[in-house]
This record gives sequence, structure tokens and C-alpha cells, in this order.
Amino acid sequence: MCGVVGIVSHSPVNQALYDALTVMQHRGQDAAGIVTWSEEGLHERRTNGLVRDVFRTRHMLRLKGNVGVGHVRYPTAGGAQSSEAQPFYVNSPYGICLAHNGNLTNSAELAEHLVREDRRHLSTDSDSEVLLNVFAHELHARANGHPTAEQVFDAVEAVHARCKGGYAVVIMVVGFGIVAFRDPNGIRPLVLGRRDAGEGEEHMVASESVALDMLQFERFRDVRPGETVVIENSGRFHQRDFPGETRHTPCIFEYVYFARPDSILDDLSVYKARLRMGEELAGKIVRDFVDHDIDVVIPIPDTSRTSALQVAYHLGVKYREGFIKNRYIGRTFIMPGQAERAKSVRRKLNAIDLEFRNKNVLLVDDSIVRGTTSRQIIRLAREAGARKVYFASAAPPVRCPNVYGIDMPAASELIANGRTVEEIQEAIGADRLIYQDLHGLIRSVRHDNSSISEFDTSCFSGEYVTGDVTAEYLLDLERRRNDAEKEKRAAQHRKYGTSDAVVGM
Repeated sequence: MCGVVGIVSHSPVNQALYDALTVMQHRGQDAAGIVTWSEEGLHERRTNGLVRDVFRTRHMLRLKGNVGVGHVRYPTAGGAQSSEAQPFYVNSPYGICLAHNGNLTNSAELAEHLVREDRRHLSTDSDSEVLLNVFAHELHARANGHPTAEQVFDAVEAVHARCKGGYAVVIMVVGFGIVAFRDPNGIRPLVLGRRDAGEGEEHMVASESVALDMLQFERFRDVRPGETVVIENSGRFHQRDFPGETRHTPCIFEYVYFARPDSILDDLSVYKARLRMGEELAGKIVRDFVDHDIDVVIPIPDTSRTSALQVAYHLGVKYREGFIKNRYIGRTFIMPGQAERAKSVRRKLNAIDLEFRNKNVLLVDDSIVRGTTSRQIIRLAREAGARKVYFASAAPPVRCPNVYGIDMPAASELIANGRTVEEIQEAIGADRLIYQDLHGLIRSVRHDNSSISEFDTSCFSGEYVTGDVTAEYLLDLERRRNDAEKEKRAAQHRKYGTSDAVVGM
């Protein structure tokens, strides 16, 4: 999962891009980058680290221009070396910079075709570089001289024909403007904003509406599935709907965990969705745990607070903040490597003993993925003096890999894969485990928007909306992208001295 942003303005965009990335830092803590363009040329800064660490005053001063794109990243495909920090760049045609959120399911075949048939060079293992080169090749085949919006539209339609999977893309074409598009299923989010700057309208596109809010852009709609939006450097706005088949199936895990609660994605409030998840979960507890003896409901900070509050309200029991979070530790789920995730839990959370001592506690979390965090948190609760520790998940069991840009590719690493609820309960050490039902989760998210009739629920249901995910693909994905393989690649990079130098202009 990553965060992308693009802005076309009448004034310098460096600070605005930086601010947008800081409020989307939760979407990726591995690397960050910004590329801007002015009459002097391209200006770039990208490397590993948090936004606040990647960009210093000297870097910001070099990021000149009124148009630019930015990216925050954590690795799904590819690795965690700085050579894969985005935005990526190719110099033909025109100079193109790409920021990508998602994952291509046919990346390997595309890469082979790009090298063999299109005669393009790839320098990383990232599917984002593949996507960039597919777009560059298709635009080069159509544009003669200065590109037009129509040529860009045709190039993106060719990208849709070639690329499979989930992708939300923001591209800067040097000297022309910004291009933004989503896959025909609209799996990954992309939101449009505009504001009147006196000299004319300014436009912004970002992964989450919270970035628009912070910069006082009006959120006027989402990029539609398969749609292409072009914003020229002059401010002229163009769009073309995808002429092929679309099936709007946004990723439901955005609402469960990834997105900030103050964001609105595809006209659905993340906050309201999480409130309703709590209501649905409380109903499940009332039905399945009729004689419960819960004394207090305690959320696992931060994502589950909204749902936990509703659970406590509907159960008629106390809601308490029992864990204090160290806000200088990253989000555990998106940390690369199981060892790092396990090590970080105790650094991140500390229990307030008086909220646990001699009480039957219901801990509420947004989801259970690998089970590492859940197991350690339950242990913390028992050490703090809890008599019984019940655990509830606002999402159903995560039993299957996600192949559209969320780092849960290896089925063997998912605690719910091949286990019953009772077996998971025993594995994490809970006295009782309650999961949300899938239909309850869907009802929670789509409540206010009947135009979206289905979601990508593949990590819960095993149903992949793009229709091209086979058992062989999943086996190969697990082989290449499990934690052990990632650590092996990271060790090779350390051994052979992968450069951490920043590409700059």
C-alpha cells in the first residue's frame, strides 16, 4: 500500500506536496519522494525513510515549480532499497515521472515483453517501473511532437488493455501536465480536488481526501474506474471515461485499516464505516456470546477506536483506553519483516494496569492478519492483571493473500489460513475470539452508497475481482514474497552494497 499525490498550481507546489505526504504517511513508511518541474527542468528528491527525514530545507529549496507529484511507499512487489523509492522516471518520450499505488498481477509477463519486444530497459524488480514503461511506450507510439490530451487518453486505454491488477496512478509528463487514472475495477482509491486561487483553478489528485482537506482543496469527486484525468500545466482539465467494461469493486480493507478515519473514499466515509463495523460486531457478540461477562471494552490503538466505542455502547459496558501508544513507532502491520513486526509491539504499546486488573476485558482490533500483534497484546493484558481476555476483530478472518497492493501475499503467514476460529483463538491465547461476518462488514461500508454494490474482499473470501488470479500465481507469489524471501533479498542487498544514494536533479 502506498500514497500518491499530484498538484498543478499557479504557485510553487513543493510545500503542498510535502504536507500532503505527511498526512498520508500512514500509507507507507519505507520511502518517500517528490518530483517537480519548472522551466529550469526536473527537480527530484527520493530515498528511504519517513517524509520528515527524507526532506530537509536544502532539498525543499531545490524542488522548484508549480507542478509536481509525490509518493510514500512501503514494499509489496520489489524490495525496500532506495533505488525503488518513487516517483520513477524515464526520459523517453518527453520525460515521464510516475507514482503508483497498487500491484500488477501480470507484472512478470509485462516485464518480459517490455524488454524483448518494446526494447525498454528495466533497472528494478518493481511493478511500478513496469507500469511506467508500458505507459511511456504507448504514449511514444501515439504522440508526434507535443502530446495532446487525446493522445494521452489513447495511451492510458492501451495501458488498461495490457495491465492487470489494482492500480491508482499519478504521472507527470514533463512540459505537459499531470495524468491520473485508476484500474477498471477502481480497486485502489484516487480522489480529485480543486480550488480557486484567484488566477484560475488549481487541481490536485491524491490517494485520500484528507490530503485535499489539509490543503483546502474541495473534494469534488473520485477518479472513476478506468477513467483518465489530464490536467495541463496551464490548468486546463480534461477527462475521458473508460470505453471498455468496468466493475467498481474498491478494496474493502481501505475502510477496515489503511485509510485515515477522516477520509472519504468513493463517497464513503471511513469514519462512518468503522462506526457501523462496531455496531455489526456488537450484534455478533450479542448473538454468539449471550451470557458474556465483559467488564470493559478496550481498543487496540489507533484504528479500532471508532469500532470499539460502538461495541461498548451497544453492549452497555464501559469503554476505556487501556493501552498508551508510542506515536513515534511505525504501523506494525506495514513494517517489512516478521521479526521487526514482533519486536515493535512492546515498543509501541504500554498497558495501564488499573484498567485491566481483575477485569474481564474485551480487546477490539480492526483485523487479525499474521496474529503476531494480537498474541503479544493479549499477553500484555494478562501481565497487566486481566482475569479473562476476550478478543474481537472488526473484520472477518484474513484467510487469503491480497494481490492488489497490500502486503499479505503469503497464505502460510496468515494466522487464519487453514485454521478454525477455535484454533486461532488458541494460537493467539484469547479466552474467546469473535470475528465480524463478511456480510456484516460489507453492510457497514456500503451503507450510504448503493451505487457500489460489491467490493474487493479477496483477503477474506478468496474471490479475486480481476479474474486472472490462479492457484499457480498464488503459489509463485508466496514463494517470492514471503517474509523469509524478503529477508534473504535484503541480506543480499546489504552484502553486495546496494547504493543508498539519492537520485537528484
